[in-house]
Amino acid sequence: VWWWKCGGGGRGQSFNIAPQKEEPEMGHSGPKCVQRTGMLEPRSQQLDGHVASGCLPGEQILAWAPGVRKGLEPELPGTLICTNLRVTFQPCGWQRSQETPLSSEYDFALVNIGRLEAVSGLSRVQLLRPGSPLKFIPEEILIHGRDFRLLRVAFEAGGLEPQAFQVTMAIVQARAQNSQVQQYAGIPLSKAGQSTGSRKPPVPLLETSEDWEAERKKQGARGWRVSTINERFDIATSLPRYFWVPKRTLDSEVRRAFGHFHQGRGPRLSWHHPGGSDLLRCGGFYTASDPNKEDIRAVESMLQAGHSDVVLVDTVDELPSLADVQLAHLRLRALCLPDSSAAEEKWLSALEGTRWLDYVRSCLRKASDISVLVTSRVRSVVLQERGDRDFNGLLSSLVQLLSVPEARTLLGFQSLVQREWVAAGHPFLTRLGVTGASEEAPVFLLFLDCVWQLLQQFPAEFEFSEFFLLALHDSARVPDTLTFLRDTPWERGKQGGQFNSYTQIYNPGCCQPPAGNSVNSQLSVWDWDLRYNSEQILQFHNPGYDPEHCPDSWLPRQQPSFMVPGPPSSVWLFSRGALTPLNQLCPWRDNPSLLAVSSRWLPRAAISSESLADQEWGLPSHWGACPLPPGLLLPGYLGPQIRLWRRCYLRGRPEVQKGLSAPTISGLQDELSHLQELLRKWTPRISPEDHSKKRDPNTILSQSR
Repeated sequence: VWWWKCGGGGRGQSFNIAPQKEEPEMGHSGPKCVQRTGMLEPRSQQLDGHVASGCLPGEQILAWAPGVRKGLEPELPGTLICTNLRVTFQPCGWQRSQETPLSSEYDFALVNIGRLEAVSGLSRVQLLRPGSPLKFIPEEILIHGRDFRLLRVAFEAGGLEPQAFQVTMAIVQARAQNSQVQQYAGIPLSKAGQSTGSRKPPVPLLETSEDWEAERKKQGARGWRVSTINERFDIATSLPRYFWVPKRTLDSEVRRAFGHFHQGRGPRLSWHHPGGSDLLRCGGFYTASDPNKEDIRAVESMLQAGHSDVVLVDTVDELPSLADVQLAHLRLRALCLPDSSAAEEKWLSALEGTRWLDYVRSCLRKASDISVLVTSRVRSVVLQERGDRDFNGLLSSLVQLLSVPEARTLLGFQSLVQREWVAAGHPFLTRLGVTGASEEAPVFLLFLDCVWQLLQQFPAEFEFSEFFLLALHDSARVPDTLTFLRDTPWERGKQGGQFNSYTQIYNPGCCQPPAGNSVNSQLSVWDWDLRYNSEQILQFHNPGYDPEHCPDSWLPRQQPSFMVPGPPSSVWLFSRGALTPLNQLCPWRDNPSLLAVSSRWLPRAAISSESLADQEWGLPSHWGACPLPPGLLLPGYLGPQIRLWRRCYLRGRPEVQKGLSAPTISGLQDELSHLQELLRKWTPRISPEDHSKKRDPNTILSQSR
């Protein structure tokens, strides 16, 4: 990752292999390749009987060229290398660690390359697309990552122009030839392959009924049980093999009830609040179905989850569409490029025009509303989204982060992402644009931005740091594990070889998993030691975290006194910031649609987060106001309270990164050195009469404004 210094004392060897005689003489060695017509074909990676450990198993060097990394200070001489998996820049004298083969700020997975530009002179710039010929020998190449990183390499002169041409064309062809089968067969990391015997994942992967049962007991959900009805994925391939249903509901009733929801994603428990409330999620109703009375009772029983007070939440209401999220992300990425056409004085206006921060604000506002619904009364809150695979997971995750300190620990947050995103079937491949489908929309990255906003507003409440969020942000496009490399749990388990003893049921609309070499299904993105060294992992921890926020000392598992039951037999629809009373839960009774119910929309106050909580988001006044429960966070989302994640989105502009606060001693030392350098540069601006005061930093800063 870009902000960490990669030490050179690792046990691994570099890519460097002595050049062949027919290649031009170089000031330093480069990888061994042999030139063929149209493309560089890889040669053996062996050198003196040793395998170059800088290359992963199955990785082959296609082309290379000496160059200088530019755009950052100091400029680094090195070698630009293109392999069948990635593009990497290797500085001279730097060695890759064998223990963390993918942890480098210089690596760009081929799938992570968003734009490739060749530059010659001051005016010749060519955007290189798959199949497009290179019209000139480039003097520089710019690799724009989808994760907002930028790698700019200038090629050395002196008879090496053919190598610059070849490595540029190799990158273009490798991107085009690197099909989905090759990209996502999984990279068998050498360190993982050396392990013998069974290993316990650092975070429960929720791929066994035992994992789900342990998590249920941990949450204290006594009224729920683990259902095995989808163990063979014959209910829905996008659902996990196991999930939680009401204890008194039979599997036969679950099967019938799930058939009335989009893609078979019926109501199931997402999270049990320690105070007694239950947060559920489900897909949209099939309103055209004609269920019998038993089906109606089963559906209503699962939605009520043993509570008399039920709130149906229209998830997508007031939130952007998937197309809106994608367009905003593209605009944000274009704006944050170093060569953005937006004028400096109009940059903030252009940022507002992307609508990205507006969408972050909308998500936080709705999550705050739902968290109050969950914590203010003992009730069943049901998140309903047509596909149940995007904003349901986003809102459910944010509600848990706002409601309980346990989710804000490092282990708790990783378990939260594994349960609400990975196991719940979020289509990572499609949404991150890896498959080239039209449904691209980085909803997961929008969620990480929301979490970063919470981290900025409540720095002492989170055990993990901004660096951890950045590592997770970047890991979404690193093809080394199956965590983010599939659209459904069925595809992930099929690729990992978990269930080959029986036939899986195929659901229309779910793509077949690509063929390829199976990888260890127990490896996940949470195996951070495969990608980062111990020093980097230490930066995952927030030094400002208050140990007093330990979950064990927060709240007993029994129902606390601040939560009271809701009105008997009450059904509400939460939409557009207000609660609307409903006559029934199921839309096929009396009315074809939930939104067609005739009722009075209750007004929504918009004074402050605290006043909204006191008014319980428009609940009738005779219910009374309840105090803010302990452990609940209500973020601000007005105006400047929502900020740009500069350390992530502006990483391609290193001059902007200077001065950002760093929660480490070494980071603070770097910032102090930078500020001292600025003071030295500002000193000549002081007038002669103030020369005696030039050593006072406060005086210098006041005059420089």
